[in-house]
Amino acid sequence: MRRSAPRPPLRFSTQTLLLQLGVVLLVVLLSAAVHAWLTYDRIGSEAENQALTLARTVASDASVRADVLAISEQAGTPPAAELAAGPVMAAAEAARTRTGALFVVITDETGLRLAHPDPARLGEKVSTDPSEALAGQEVTTRNTGTLGPSAGAKVPVYAPGTDTVVGEVSVGYSMETVGQSVQRDIGPVALTAAGALLAGGFASFLLRRRLQRLTLGLEPEEISTLVHDQVAVLQGVDDGVIGVSADGRISVFNPAAQRLLGQPDLAGSLWADAPVPAQLKSLTLPDAEEADAIELVAGGRVLVASARKALHRREDLGWVVMLRDRTELQHLTRQLDAVGTLSTALRAQRHEFANQLHTIAGFMSIGQHHQARDYLARLAATGPLKFPVDQAELLQDPYLQAFVGAKGVEADERGVTLRIGPETLVRGQVTEPQDVTTVLGNLIDNAVNAAVAGSSKDRWVELEVLDEPDDGGGTLHIVVADSGDGLGSETDPEVVFAEGFTTAAPGSSAPARAGGQGLGLALARQLARRRGGDVKVLEPGSIGGPGAVFMASLPNTTAGITPGTKAVGVTTARTDTAGAKDPAGEDNDA
Repeated sequence: MRRSAPRPPLRFSTQTLLLQLGVVLLVVLLSAAVHAWLTYDRIGSEAENQALTLARTVASDASVRADVLAISEQAGTPPAAELAAGPVMAAAEAARTRTGALFVVITDETGLRLAHPDPARLGEKVSTDPSEALAGQEVTTRNTGTLGPSAGAKVPVYAPGTDTVVGEVSVGYSMETVGQSVQRDIGPVALTAAGALLAGGFASFLLRRRLQRLTLGLEPEEISTLVHDQVAVLQGVDDGVIGVSADGRISVFNPAAQRLLGQPDLAGSLWADAPVPAQLKSLTLPDAEEADAIELVAGGRVLVASARKALHRREDLGWVVMLRDRTELQHLTRQLDAVGTLSTALRAQRHEFANQLHTIAGFMSIGQHHQARDYLARLAATGPLKFPVDQAELLQDPYLQAFVGAKGVEADERGVTLRIGPETLVRGQVTEPQDVTTVLGNLIDNAVNAAVAGSSKDRWVELEVLDEPDDGGGTLHIVVADSGDGLGSETDPEVVFAEGFTTAAPGSSAPARAGGQGLGLALARQLARRRGGDVKVLEPGSIGGPGAVFMASLPNTTAGITPGTKAVGVTTARTDTAGAKDPAGEDNDA
């Protein structure tokens, strides 16, 4: 026997709708029942009050009081026929007929009926206890007598001119009449209840729709799973994630984004007012399309940012902005370039070293010791390696020697001469090679590109490096000049430090860098300022050369400077084709 597949459970929104409808129905039924009961009780109380008023009226009638006293003074109770034709019966029936009461009963002091709607009951004892009324108390009652259920009242009848109770008057109104009055109100009550039920059902349906829209149709278990997954992903990744909702507010700002942008958690704030780079906001403009990733500098880091539309079942949920840190990659790429260049230089000069050793061996073999000693002195003066860098011996720091030498090889391959200025003086050792490499490398690369793109036939880049002692470490001053065409008279020197600014023409031969064009100077300045230094333009240069001159100050990047020695100043020089000195330099790839 094949078993049928189990029915899937109702969706949470459907369960919520059914629960709300049940609650509304229960509330409506309870309200209707309470209303009916209160109406019934109110009409019954009104019947009791009406019966009490009628009973007082009958009991206070002088003729009734006198007739009841006369009957009470007799030795026995008159027969039923005599009572039916008597004045007491006539007064009671007149009051009952006039008011529509169920009954008006008059008794003597023993509780025997002197007046009753049913003549056959005359002379009999009343069916309900008359003791309270015969004791002089007025009471209201709801009970079932010989004429059916009723709401009534009992009032004592006093002898004329005395306080002696000689009988009672009992008046009652049928509760069936009260029920009929309630039935007449049932129609409006039922219509009101039905209207309330419809309104509650409609409101529940709207609430269900809103709940589905807010939860995107997800069940509570799915929402809980998503929350756990979101926390695990957003807290565990190194990439920055920024969620921008459709209404323009930041919904997600994970810790990686806070670290990369140097901002606190901005979740809940307006995206348009958030203190983040304008390039990020431009990715999420209403008319923006999903484009390729862009590079920007923020907090001294090179970031790659991209934005994608967030959609769920064709519903626009906003944007997701991703941030990836490429600073370390740029540093490693630059260092790898330097190492590769050094390796190439070493391979190229291996034969030269072999020739130099053969030369020394030849001098020694023929006994020319003085010539061998002079030859070794010349080699020691120019350094163990021969880079295409003029006055490379002025750099005493091994790290700077290797890095600048590698840059000299690159420049030489592009037809540019890299030389060290005569004012160069480095007495300490570089302690922050990454920051120095980033700043120095960007300045040299920009200057080489400017020299290549310049109109001058003599292409050169001049570098001067000077360190001076300071509290906690030495400050490294770097000045770079070139033979390019300068920044132009109409260019604001501060503009070159803006992210994305570049003077490189489209399709230029400038080699691509890890940071991309338009980021070098911006990154260099941020790194320098983060250390308390700066990068600025000393001279904008001119067309035909010499080009712009840039200066960078990097505090606390060197150590081992002899205390008490101060640099006299920082100057820059450029050498024209005739050997005269003039300022130079330019940045074509900010």
